[in-house]
Amino acid sequence: MPIPRVLSVIPIGDHTLLVEFNNREKRKYDITRLLDKDMFAPLKNPAFFKSVQVEKGGYAVYWNSEIDISEYELWRHGQPLS
Repeated sequence: MPIPRVLSVIPIGDHTLLVEFNNREKRKYDITRLLDKDMFAPLKNPAFFKSVQVEKGGYAVYWNSEIDISEYELWRHGQPLS
């Protein structure tokens, strides 16, 4: 089964993303475990975290050219909303 693509993303609080996929499912993704990695360290800044956007085509969410999270990661490790 192919991984659905990202339709929209909304930052919730300082470390959680609410991600809607093109199959209409929504999942919450907590970035806390990523913050120890140098690449993701800028996301500790709440204002920067809230600047998240969906990549064209829905293959990832991103903050800048260096920081992104793939649709696969968001789908596999996001918590489904009931």
